[in-house]
Amino acid sequence: MAKPKKTPRPKAQAPKGFRDYFGTEVTQRAEMLNAIGAVYHRYGFDALESSAVETVEALGKFLPDVDRPNEGVFAWQEDSEGDKPGDWLALRYDMTAPLARVYAEHRNDLPNPYRRYTMGPVWRNEKPGPGRFRQFYQCDADTVGTASMAADAEICAMLSDTLEEVGIPRGDYVVRVNNRKVLNGVMEVAGLSGDDKAAERGIVLRAIDKLDRLGLDGVRALLGKGRKDDSGDYTDGAGLDDAQADIVMGFMQAKRDTGGETVARLYELVEGSATGKTGVQELETIASLLDAGGYGADRIEIDPSVVRGLGYYTGPVYEAELTFEILDEKGRKRNFGSVAGGGRYDDLVKRFTGQEVPATGVSIGVDRLLAALQAKGRMEATNPGPVVVTVMDRDRMADYQAMVAELRQAGIRAEVYLGNPKNFGNQLKYADKRASPIAIIEGGEEKDRGVVQIKDLILGAKIAETATLEEWKELPSQFEVPRDQLVAKVKEILANG
Repeated sequence: MAKPKKTPRPKAQAPKGFRDYFGTEVTQRAEMLNAIGAVYHRYGFDALESSAVETVEALGKFLPDVDRPNEGVFAWQEDSEGDKPGDWLALRYDMTAPLARVYAEHRNDLPNPYRRYTMGPVWRNEKPGPGRFRQFYQCDADTVGTASMAADAEICAMLSDTLEEVGIPRGDYVVRVNNRKVLNGVMEVAGLSGDDKAAERGIVLRAIDKLDRLGLDGVRALLGKGRKDDSGDYTDGAGLDDAQADIVMGFMQAKRDTGGETVARLYELVEGSATGKTGVQELETIASLLDAGGYGADRIEIDPSVVRGLGYYTGPVYEAELTFEILDEKGRKRNFGSVAGGGRYDDLVKRFTGQEVPATGVSIGVDRLLAALQAKGRMEATNPGPVVVTVMDRDRMADYQAMVAELRQAGIRAEVYLGNPKNFGNQLKYADKRASPIAIIEGGEEKDRGVVQIKDLILGAKIAETATLEEWKELPSQFEVPRDQLVAKVKEILANG
């Protein structure tokens, strides 16, 4: 008789592009989200938690160069009801598309303008890579229902305050501001307006968006006939002549030493374009409002080289860049780069209502911001674990639970060792693996004398690493105290740690 085939065991590994997050990572992220949320709340924004699942129809076309609505997201179709096919649903890929749906659905009940912040995971069905995952956290704030540039200036100021709140000091970041209308004006001056030039404008936009990767020469090539990359692949260009390309390149290189000089140069570039002039005026207004609030060029600056999202946003565009250097995986110095971005998107809600609704907002990449703080040593790699009460006599578990209860009631994180207590060394190894600052020891002899032993594990590790015998004698890492002084001594050790 043939043996039945064994069902293969599933592989114990996370799906490609996903990862697991453990204690310290989770708590650090939660602390950062609380800090960011506190700034948003201080600015008068209300919290919103929308569904992680939206209909594909509500999400709309969301990723560049993706035409099919269920491509680029994790989507599935509901069961059909009779002759009616089921709806296509998808996990949200950002926080902005759900906001447009929420606002359109509840606009009669919401204040106008509506100011909301939200935070949580988003999912993108894209090819993963180093540091690039299919699930990641975003923390957004948006103002819907006003065309005032004061809303954009406020978002920039709030972004600056948020970075400083979480531990990025002034001088280590800059919020850079540009405007899509200025680029539209530049294209108009360059002779690229009109429906018949849509293809050329698309190539120009994509070329500008590759500035960081290709540099000025690479972008210039794409504005002209095209370029061949290192692999030999050839990309067709926009076919601009030298004069047209000069105008576009002038836009990307328009930044001057001061905001006023930059604005003056932009006015020169858009001469003859009403749209371009409006865009420059909007930048000028934002700069003026920020200056009135005490946000100078050391924190926020006008910079036409900001190109991210120019194909998506309709007016001001902003990006927060960390300016300090870190070492990459090969030990080379490089700037950390962008951790947040946003801008004005005045036509997103229109898909639902048929009416244009002005909106502006920002999104912070929480995981990148955490990585930046860790790279600069501004966030502890580990948080202290719990105080561990060791078990010397398993028949006296109630005594040990009483100790833990007292510590917890005093606000101290604590636990009783719940493994096999036979080997005391394993209990201390467990405490070490938990990054525990203190171990509590009470054997039968200590119980009879009414005392407990308190072992300072952090100090003990430091002494073991560096201290001489004489220093070790002067700095004992284990203390014997009366049982009723347990909580007070633990508090003292933690306060001095």
